[in-house]
Amino acid sequence: MTHIETTVIYNDQEYDQYEYMMQEDEWDRDLLLDPAWEKQQRKTFTAWCNSHLRKAGTQIENIEEDFRNGLKLMLLLEVISGERLPKPDRGKMRFHKIANVNKALDFIASKGVKLVSIGAEEIVDGNVKMTLGMIWTIILRFAIQDISVEETSAKEGLLLWCQRKTAPYRNVNVQNFHVSWKDGLAFCALIHRHRPDLIDYSKLNKDDPLGNLNLALEIAEKHLDIPKMLDAEDIVNTARPDEKAIMTYVSCYYHAFAGAQKFYCLSLSPPPFYILIPLDIVNTPKPDERAIMTYVSCFYHAFAGAEQAETAANRICKVLGVNQENEKLMEEYERLASQLLEWIRRTIPWLENRTPEKTMVSMQQKLEDFRDYRRMHKPPKVQEKCQLEINFNTLQTKLRISNRPAFMPSEGKMVSDIASAWQNLEQAEKGYEEWLLNEIRRLERLEHLAEKFRQKASIHESWAQDKEKILSRKDYESASLTEVRALLRKHEAFESDLAAHQDRVEQIAAIAQELNELDYHAVAEVNERCQRICDLWDKLGTMTQKRREALERTEKLLETIDQLFLEFAKRAAPFNNWMEGAMEDLQDMFIVHTVEEIQSLISAHEQFKATLPEADSERQAILGIQNEIQKISHSYNIVLSLTNPYSTIKSEDISAKWDKVKQLVPQRDQALQEELARQHSNERLRRQFAAQANVIGPWIQKKMEEIAHSSIEMSGTLEDQMTQLKQYEHVIVNYKPNIDKLEGDHQLIQESLIFDNKHTNYTMEHIRVGWELLLTTIARTMNEIETQILTRDAKGISQEQMNEFRASFNHFDRDESGKLRPEEFKACLISLGQVGNDQQGEVEFARIMTLVDPNGSGIVSFQSFIDFMTRETADTDTAEQVIASFRILAGDKPYILAEELRRELPPEQAQYCITRMPAYTGPGKVPGALDYSSFSTALYGESDL
Repeated sequence: MTHIETTVIYNDQEYDQYEYMMQEDEWDRDLLLDPAWEKQQRKTFTAWCNSHLRKAGTQIENIEEDFRNGLKLMLLLEVISGERLPKPDRGKMRFHKIANVNKALDFIASKGVKLVSIGAEEIVDGNVKMTLGMIWTIILRFAIQDISVEETSAKEGLLLWCQRKTAPYRNVNVQNFHVSWKDGLAFCALIHRHRPDLIDYSKLNKDDPLGNLNLALEIAEKHLDIPKMLDAEDIVNTARPDEKAIMTYVSCYYHAFAGAQKFYCLSLSPPPFYILIPLDIVNTPKPDERAIMTYVSCFYHAFAGAEQAETAANRICKVLGVNQENEKLMEEYERLASQLLEWIRRTIPWLENRTPEKTMVSMQQKLEDFRDYRRMHKPPKVQEKCQLEINFNTLQTKLRISNRPAFMPSEGKMVSDIASAWQNLEQAEKGYEEWLLNEIRRLERLEHLAEKFRQKASIHESWAQDKEKILSRKDYESASLTEVRALLRKHEAFESDLAAHQDRVEQIAAIAQELNELDYHAVAEVNERCQRICDLWDKLGTMTQKRREALERTEKLLETIDQLFLEFAKRAAPFNNWMEGAMEDLQDMFIVHTVEEIQSLISAHEQFKATLPEADSERQAILGIQNEIQKISHSYNIVLSLTNPYSTIKSEDISAKWDKVKQLVPQRDQALQEELARQHSNERLRRQFAAQANVIGPWIQKKMEEIAHSSIEMSGTLEDQMTQLKQYEHVIVNYKPNIDKLEGDHQLIQESLIFDNKHTNYTMEHIRVGWELLLTTIARTMNEIETQILTRDAKGISQEQMNEFRASFNHFDRDESGKLRPEEFKACLISLGQVGNDQQGEVEFARIMTLVDPNGSGIVSFQSFIDFMTRETADTDTAEQVIASFRILAGDKPYILAEELRRELPPEQAQYCITRMPAYTGPGKVPGALDYSSFSTALYGESDL
């Protein structure tokens, strides 16, 4: 963008207008990430780029993604500039992309454009903000900068062109490139001004902005070849449409109409007569010069007058338009200045009001009002002040550019006057804020002291409540010595508490004094309450001294009886504890599991019963002390309470607990005897279960060993081994009732809650697991023998070979587990000559392991060993042998017919082959021919059939 280098006086300081506009551009660039503006710029800039890229047969979809490699960016610059850029890098690496983008940016810079904060890395990384900023820079340079209208250029020239073209139209006032276009009438006016045949402007409605915008966008796209770069809904629903998007779109109107305007004279009427004859001009090698000049002069005289009139009218319109615009700016300045000064005049007295409030709530409300003023009322005025200064500077600049005298506002409304008034406002505001904070701190201090006074006074009054009544009581006159001494101790504690409250009373008085000095609004109430507290304090001191004297006199009269109470308490407490412990022990629940445990409890109970006579003697001595106290009381007529002050235990309690102990002893005897009988019964169940388990457990183990031995021994044939295993199975099945009986005994043990059995190491769980393992082992062993018989019969292996295989397997099965580890299996193969003990042998052994252990479990079973050995030694059929057999049946033909299969094979096998054989497709095929070669290879897994 080009700018006129001028200097603007602003607040008594000089600012370079170019720097001011550059700051505005920087501010605009920071707003690119506003969601509404970003959406508008994306669509507008994409459409603008595509309007040029289509000339090169391409376009973009995503503006920040499609320019990342720099190729389409360089192509765009070549199209809009008409110049060739350096050859781009065709690589796809990041540095290739950065190189291409740098070539484009260097070309832009060569055109005199200063790129601010835009680097190739940001474009390659798909930075939306930087990409949109770069495209806007390109639009400014190649679409807007060269616009020139009446000594103004670029943005100002485009704005002036729009103002001139739309000036005659109602409801159109183009002042900027954002809100002036929201209703769509400005777009429609531009179109109607140049192509009145496309729009009937008189039918447009200002209250239908969406319809106006859509009409203008569609007509421009259809008839003027201007792409639809804007979205009508976005413009209407955005408070301030994006200025860059509007400028880009409007520049397309300028370029569409400005070129056409140069040829506007073609629509005028031709000269009124014909001076030249077309055929004479065409057929004459050199037409007559005077004739041509004469005819051309007619054109000059026909159009010169109209052109001069239009130029004169445009100049007048320009001058008047500038003057009208300046007058509007002056009036607007006067109006805004008056309103702002009036607001300042009304606000300063409010800020200078220093009338204090008596409560914190009222002052906080004032502070909240001040904050509302700062948040809600002042910011719009700050904006108005800033806008007022901007308008003033803009007006002065326009007046100076148009050779008009400088604008002098009314008296008192200069920018300096407004600045001075604003400074007074801010000083009043600062003073008001300081006063508010100081006053709040003062009230906060007062409220804190008042609350502290109330809390301390309430605590003291709560403590002093009923203290006067307590001190005036004569409860010691009918109290015992212990009670008197207790009252005396309580009184001593009260005296200590009273002395401690001396400081609190002094603190309350000091706080009241400070509230008086700080002029607290409720100081009378504070003084009255403080005086009540002090008077009550003096009275309590006098009553405390009198009560102490009375308690000391009564104490001496009751000391004699007190000694007897003390003796009773010393002896009654241990005896009472002993009785309570005895009752607890006699009623204690017990859980035993053996006869020895219950016999131990019975022995301890017998020892307890032996101590009862001695305990009875102690009981009688304690009751005798209580009788002595009552005798002394009656003898000397002393009024005292029969409650022992040293103990809560009464003689009635001792007698009742003793009776309870004597009642619980026989009950404990009965419970112990019943538990002894139950433990004897449990012991019989343990022995019964152990006797059976100790027989069944070894029997299961023995059978397991016998079955394992029979599976590896080589005596007899496989049929003999199967017969022996079936005998074992029969014996095991017949043994099942013994297991069931043991289950019944185990259920009785569980119902009796017996959890251990020292007579056996076998549990029912061990027996169950062993029994299930025995059944599984006999079934698995029989299955292995059956599999070996099937293998032997299928492979044609003799019994001697089976015995030899078993002998080799058993020889290398060192742990007799029935399985060979890889190293044991390898040693066996070496001994049989199947593999060598060299590198080639290692390879062969690895291949064999994949056959015998396909799952990679690391063990080789005897069945896998037999399968491998029979595969190595037996004569087995192959796919080639089967194909040769079919060829014989087919009479050496490469195919076979269904009737030949039915003739040579049994019906079932013939139908099986006909159903599964594929059709023959080779040379010499006939209808119904079947491919026996593919069928044979499929039988042995050698094809995909």
